[in-house]
Amino acid sequence: MNDYPIKVGSMLFTMVDPAVGHEVEYNRWYERDHFYAGCMVGPWLFAGKRWVATKELKDLRFPRGDTPVASPVEKGSYLAIYWVLEGKHDEHFAWAGDQVVWLYSNGRGFADRVHAHTVLLKEPSAFYRPDHTVPIELALDHPYKGLAVVAVDPADGVEETDLVDHLETTSLPALMNGPGVASMVTWHYQPAGAGDTDQAPMDLGMPPGPTDRQVQLFFLDDEPTAVWDRFHAYADEVKASGKGEVVFAAPFLPTIVGTDTYTDQLW
Repeated sequence: MNDYPIKVGSMLFTMVDPAVGHEVEYNRWYERDHFYAGCMVGPWLFAGKRWVATKELKDLRFPRGDTPVASPVEKGSYLAIYWVLEGKHDEHFAWAGDQVVWLYSNGRGFADRVHAHTVLLKEPSAFYRPDHTVPIELALDHPYKGLAVVAVDPADGVEETDLVDHLETTSLPALMNGPGVASMVTWHYQPAGAGDTDQAPMDLGMPPGPTDRQVQLFFLDDEPTAVWDRFHAYADEVKASGKGEVVFAAPFLPTIVGTDTYTDQLW
């Protein structure tokens, strides 16, 4: 799919809620300052995109209640994801750690927000619908209509390699058979305590999960609500196989850059 030398190697995943009453203020701060000053101007980070979950979409998340990604599952209205060039993780996040401290020290932070799950992930592996030709490296710049974040844990006693083999041969082809779900990239957590986020001047929410968890990002060329039944079927099939379990599934829409669209639909 991608024979070019630009390849994604690691990802910043940051899922956050603004405080109630500060939705517009937060959206503008993040979009017009922090998205760039905290991430995009840094070395070796080559793509970024913001997503939003309205109340309608948060009500579709499953399983309900507390999950290992968001606790409770509805937590996290905005999601920003960023691609870092392969082999350049350490260089970028050495810059990013110092940068976030500098921004907050110079009055360019935002206190009225709460992180649901802000983590670093590595070891991407992509899976594509057979007719889809957009490589993952371009996914954050392609006009997809939605995103689904899914976390899958191996079942007790099941090796990660066995789960991955089942997903790639059975579960994913079934989910991506037909229009709507274009591509997927799965990731592994950078373990907690690795040092890359130690300088963060705020609580980052739920910590990284086990390193054998599959954190999957599905890029959608249809509205999330149009394909969400297929994600329930996907979760049911994975569980029935005895190989694993979906422990978090959440749909998102792309933000409309330069506007406050959706800020009045979060709760």
